[in-house]
Amino acid sequence: MSDILPATTGTWSYLESVLREIVQSYGYSEIRVPLLEHTDLFRRSIGEVTDIVEKEMYTFLDRNDESLTLRPEATAGIVRAGITNGLLHNQRQKLWTTGPMFRYEKPQKGRYRQFHQIDVEALGYAGPDVDAELIIMSARIWQRLGISRLALQINSLGTPESRRRYRETLVEYFSDVKNSLDEDSIRRLEQNPLRILDSKNPEMQATVAAAPLMLDFLDSESVEHFQQLKCLLDAAGVSYTINPRLVRGLDYYNRTVFEWVTDALGAQGTVCAGGRYDGLVEKLGGRSSPAVGWAMGIERLVALYEVCGGEEPGADADVYIVAIGDDAVQGAFTVAENLRDSIAGIRVDLNLGGGSLKSQMKRADKSNAGYALILGEQEMAEQRIGLKPLRSSDDQISVALDELAATLAVKLGKAVAASAAKS
Repeated sequence: MSDILPATTGTWSYLESVLREIVQSYGYSEIRVPLLEHTDLFRRSIGEVTDIVEKEMYTFLDRNDESLTLRPEATAGIVRAGITNGLLHNQRQKLWTTGPMFRYEKPQKGRYRQFHQIDVEALGYAGPDVDAELIIMSARIWQRLGISRLALQINSLGTPESRRRYRETLVEYFSDVKNSLDEDSIRRLEQNPLRILDSKNPEMQATVAAAPLMLDFLDSESVEHFQQLKCLLDAAGVSYTINPRLVRGLDYYNRTVFEWVTDALGAQGTVCAGGRYDGLVEKLGGRSSPAVGWAMGIERLVALYEVCGGEEPGADADVYIVAIGDDAVQGAFTVAENLRDSIAGIRVDLNLGGGSLKSQMKRADKSNAGYALILGEQEMAEQRIGLKPLRSSDDQISVALDELAATLAVKLGKAVAASAAKS
């Protein structure tokens, strides 16, 4: 588990604001679900024979001897919230959430035991059009952030019935080559053979590559669903490849599954992934309802944004106020509050703790502010303030205090606050 330090929280905040803006522009509403859920929720939803449930969950008994788990993912909690709060009864919901998740796995670059995700879910929508919308939405995020080193992989897992037929064939195939399977795959052979296809063991790749393909076992409705999805992505100009081995690591998926993968982050190549899970609502006690969604790892997004040369977010502060003398210190507080009242979204850093003009100017430069505002006894007497650019060679100018907000608004490209404009 890692601290996120001030040097990087600016990037985090910027990326989170872009994600929020884009997701909400597609009509998705925010929901916030607990970090803790009953363990059975994840056993029933994710699947007993998955790495998450078997090896990675933080699970403990509370004082009532009830088994609780720190959420390893958000989909199950959102579905549970929809059921218990009556959000899914004869309704459709487009929801999103973000926050920390927890998995007890080997820490490495881009993978931590506490990690953060944004999770986007559409509940009550059956057609391939919403699958396409969610994928197109994620493509818009990359476009907005200027990230190009990503590739989309898609597949279809069909219906439970077609998966059952495929599963039988897969068990037969892997049983015939059992000597080439590793210990994990042998254990999964009878319980969840599809997870063998997701094996990362390099010694098994040839065996996995020769296995039967799920696409050859799809029912006609799933074939049509997948075909329409591809047509919609083609029409939207979203490039993709079909990966017939893509199964995802959770048991609840059916039909559409997809991953956005990159070669820029080493082994941790998946940045955003998801798919359709039409049976999960009913499995967790609700009325049958189709559903689809995706999750994106924020740590991996931050790393990818930095690797791909994303622009740094704006300065930590727009202006830094330097004040010399007791009267000037008092006046500086008034100046700072007036600016916050007058300019929408301005970031004002006021020098605290005193200091000489030289030491305060060093702090101003270190703050990454665009401008320093210099207020001394003479400026107070004249009701003016010095405005010094810190990120250019332009000369310092003197501005009347009653003209400061208007002058700064123009220089910063910010709007005058509605309340100030009205007055």
